[in-house]
Amino acid sequence: MVSKIVSEEAMKQGLVTATVDGSGTTGGFKKFCAGEVDISGASRPIQQTEIDACKAAGINFIELPIGYDGLAIVVNAKNTWADNLTVAELKRIWEPAAKGTVANWKQIRDSFPDRPLHLFGPDTQSGTFDYFTQAIIGTQHASRTDYTSNGDDTALVRGVATDENALGYFGVAYLRNQPKLRAVPIDDGDASNGAGAVMPSPVTVANGTYQPLSRPIFIYVSLKAISRPEVDQFVTFYLQAARELSAEVGYVALPLHTGQLAVDRYKARRTGTMFEGRVPSVGVTMEKLLEAGQR
Repeated sequence: MVSKIVSEEAMKQGLVTATVDGSGTTGGFKKFCAGEVDISGASRPIQQTEIDACKAAGINFIELPIGYDGLAIVVNAKNTWADNLTVAELKRIWEPAAKGTVANWKQIRDSFPDRPLHLFGPDTQSGTFDYFTQAIIGTQHASRTDYTSNGDDTALVRGVATDENALGYFGVAYLRNQPKLRAVPIDDGDASNGAGAVMPSPVTVANGTYQPLSRPIFIYVSLKAISRPEVDQFVTFYLQAARELSAEVGYVALPLHTGQLAVDRYKARRTGTMFEGRVPSVGVTMEKLLEAGQR
């Protein structure tokens, strides 16, 4: 959503025309590493297999954080019982072993009603799926498969909004102006992150207390592509505008200092990833990673 609104603003200002295609993080990296697109938005860092694909195609890239997002655990607004959930309960719901066996709300917590549990979540091409499975299950891509999946978060919103027994997860930005949905506070069991269950909000995502479901979001830029003035102009505008525009669509802006570090990284043309192709630590601080990259 950030890329779309930045592109629209750039066109309004007569700077450059950019086409934005929604392919999901994994699908976007496939196109990026094949040289089909100049810039790829991502809700997780690039993985080693994708780094290898880019290298094989001769594509060097710059990794730039543009904001933060929280993954919301969402129920229908008519759900009166799930006023909080723990990370352990989420794992019990979504782990592979739950397939075909955990299908009732009462199985999650004895005080919950005897009602069917209907699950909604992103498909396997989504960076949201990658991050959620790592943060909650402990292994990326480890998930039950018997749930309603979709690569379009708006479809997941509609699914939960029309089913009183539903539970789903997607980016907190998609909760905006959705009166038929309700976010569920999450307790990670670590009082240092905030005692008890914490509700996702711009404040809790930015200050790191909404754990483990807060994450940075990125754009990846082809080094070769930015030799073209119009691409360089667009990326420069993107980094300048991302702070204000990301907040408009429900994401959390980078702190001013962190945003400047991202601009510095781009100006210095620092290529490669700060994550070395590995799954990032949950609750990663972009400021520290960017500062380390300057040394």
